[in-house]
Amino acid sequence: HYSGLEEAVYRNIQACKELAQTTRTAYGPNGMNKMVINHLEKLFVTNDAATILRELEVQHPAAKMLVMASHMQEQEVGDGTNFVLVFAGVLLELAEDLLRMGLSVSEASCIVIEGYEKACKKALEILPDLVCCSAKNLRDVEEVASLLHTSVMSKQYGNERFLAKLIAQACVSILPDSGHFNVDNIRVCKIVGAGISASSVLHGMVFKKETEGDVTSVKDAKIAVYSCPFDGMITETKGTVLIKNAEELMNFSKGEENLMDLQVKAIADSGANVVVTGGKVADMALHYANKYNLMLVRLNSKWDLRRLCKTVGATALPRLTPPTLEEMGHCSSVYLSEVGDTQVVVFKHEKEDGAISTILIRGSTDNLMDDIERAVDDGVNTFKVLTRDKRLVPGGGATEIELAKQITSYGETCPGLDQYAIKKFAEAFESIPRALAENSGVKANEVISKLYAVHQEGKKNVGFDIEAEAAAVKDMLEAGVLDTYLGKFWGIKLATNAAVTVLRVDQIIMAKPAGGPKPPSGKKDWDEDQND
Repeated sequence: HYSGLEEAVYRNIQACKELAQTTRTAYGPNGMNKMVINHLEKLFVTNDAATILRELEVQHPAAKMLVMASHMQEQEVGDGTNFVLVFAGVLLELAEDLLRMGLSVSEASCIVIEGYEKACKKALEILPDLVCCSAKNLRDVEEVASLLHTSVMSKQYGNERFLAKLIAQACVSILPDSGHFNVDNIRVCKIVGAGISASSVLHGMVFKKETEGDVTSVKDAKIAVYSCPFDGMITETKGTVLIKNAEELMNFSKGEENLMDLQVKAIADSGANVVVTGGKVADMALHYANKYNLMLVRLNSKWDLRRLCKTVGATALPRLTPPTLEEMGHCSSVYLSEVGDTQVVVFKHEKEDGAISTILIRGSTDNLMDDIERAVDDGVNTFKVLTRDKRLVPGGGATEIELAKQITSYGETCPGLDQYAIKKFAEAFESIPRALAENSGVKANEVISKLYAVHQEGKKNVGFDIEAEAAAVKDMLEAGVLDTYLGKFWGIKLATNAAVTVLRVDQIIMAKPAGGPKPPSGKKDWDEDQND
């Protein structure tokens, strides 16, 4: 029997273990998909841990700590969220064994926390020695595509070569000379139909819209962008017009038409041949736009309008005034196209050094395309990480087994009780190749013993071969299975911090409204005569 405080610690660990177990079976290329139905009853079919956690409403405060660590990994690196969850979950599972060894929970927690922190520090010192190669040229599409394989493979196993090539083309085409890469500059447009192999990259932007007027294609486009409706001016104050006869009525409407004519003519005379508006398009304005051969596109989203301005180098004008040359945007061509049975407007740059690239994703269902979009996001984030730090470590559990081996040796040199915690920290690294093996239907213990045997011979880059029928290992550098150094660095750091934070908690105190006795619910009909 445990005291109340001990019980609280074990309950916290149990909640975290259950959460980690949920995503563990989704780890790696052979991971199982989860069907998540969120509070809005929207269905997600994915093995992406970040999406699963975002849509799950985790109530337990201790389990929320792991979710927060996973979100931090998502913000810092953009990939490796499942690694954080699985690793933190196993750290807590192994800590539970140490807590049950007989010491009081508060003493044991201090020893475990101290040991874990020492081991984490040592792991981050060892990690730079495990770097197997670095990215040489981030402007070479073939090289970048080979480096993105691993992160895309975990979401879209089988399509990773095709998708990695698409992502590499999109990223390289917009990588600025300064090297500061912005993830938001890669847009994704999903159109149902065809298959994944029909997906493509466009330099520019694609909108699922139709053009408003008769003009559907313009070469060498000069673009005027308005954030207001394409309509006549509306006065601020209300006025009353007294019309005495038919002639005055004719003149009144003719004056409005002439004003609209002059406004649209002024825009056409400024050299603009494409007008993009953020509001409604009036029938009369549309008539004059057709008359002066202006192509009209309406974008309801301010976000899209801002993105387009950035792409074509335009300034969004708040009123229907003729744009100056500096305020106009430019691109090679704007045209209405049909992809499947969906009408799209394409703003295309012929030169490859545009500000924004769009990956056009095709697929048979919305769920499939959502999953491909998540794989694209991971690939783009991996490219961003490589622009910050080009170092790479071997994947497939090779880095984890090498860390486990070296930290176990380090634990044996440490005096005191915290050596047990250090060895458990090393053992926790085995959970990664173990998860990969279990999800591939292979005996995990056999894989781990083979990996240890090979690593004892000094072959640091050898990891688990997921494509083999039985428990087999191969060189990850030759196979091209590589993880980013920063992804591993932050993953280990955040998972350890989360586990240590949960172990430091011995009570969960929730502030709720005081629950006193409820007021008596008075009898209904108390004033009616009972004899009736």
